[in-house]
Amino acid sequence: MDWLRQVPIGQYAAGSSGWLRLLDPRLKFAWVLMFLLTPVLAGPSWRVSLVIALFVLTFISSIPRRVWSRSLSLLILLALIFGGLSMFLPTGDQSPLLNARYPEELDGLKLIGPSWELLNIGPLRVGAIVIGPLIVVRRSAELGVNTATLIFTVVHSVNLMLLTTPPEELVWALSWFMSPLAYIRAPVDRISFQLLLALRFLPLVQEELQNLLRSLAIRAVNLKELGFKASVGLLLSVGERLIANILLRAEQGADALLVRGGYWLSPEQFRPEQLLRKSYRWLNISSGILLFLVLFLRRKYGAF
Repeated sequence: MDWLRQVPIGQYAAGSSGWLRLLDPRLKFAWVLMFLLTPVLAGPSWRVSLVIALFVLTFISSIPRRVWSRSLSLLILLALIFGGLSMFLPTGDQSPLLNARYPEELDGLKLIGPSWELLNIGPLRVGAIVIGPLIVVRRSAELGVNTATLIFTVVHSVNLMLLTTPPEELVWALSWFMSPLAYIRAPVDRISFQLLLALRFLPLVQEELQNLLRSLAIRAVNLKELGFKASVGLLLSVGERLIANILLRAEQGADALLVRGGYWLSPEQFRPEQLLRKSYRWLNISSGILLFLVLFLRRKYGAF
């Protein structure tokens, strides 16, 4: 089964449904930057709010559910795993109650202070394995929430943009942002063309990885029987073969481009056609106003 194609993370899904496809790609970049940068030094409330906003945006984007449902489920599972590990693993923080006097002088006295333990589980016994006790304090809970929300926000916001934006429009938007570099004679067109090729080769990378994993499954490779040293050697050889296959595909693509007399086009030729229609201007204007409103809310309430 082509399971990597069933989870299209980072691949453009062609179609005509969904208002998110009609949005200006420059505004999409601005929104993605907002999702990437505003969680920095923000509180848990703002991070959770961004996750809820991404859920709402996904459900109202009119994108077919089959396009994002599997990738979203996989991403939620990944975020919960890393968030749970960050929450239950020891943080290494010292106790917040520090004694200003020697313990011998405090015999018979009981220190009263806030309880920093939110959850205490264990020890848990699974056969001969003892797990715990698992203690969740305020610091570890915040770390778990921050880790899970950051993984989800970063990956899903970028994935939504890539799902609804053709690579040519992304190249045009990036060249528009990099246009001031042309005054210092930077090769903006060449950089944009290289980015376009990189986006085009992304499905080929997933296909090569899937072929290598399928070859290991057909040969019934058992890493437990190979041992640690042989398993590491096998993984390194698979990685080496993956890089070699990717470079071979890139060389074949470059040769095909040269044989056909190919040349790079100006990014201005990739300008989206819907930007010329007046009927979609209200969508871009309202999106820009909403973006400024979100930035204002981040400045005022982001620390909570």
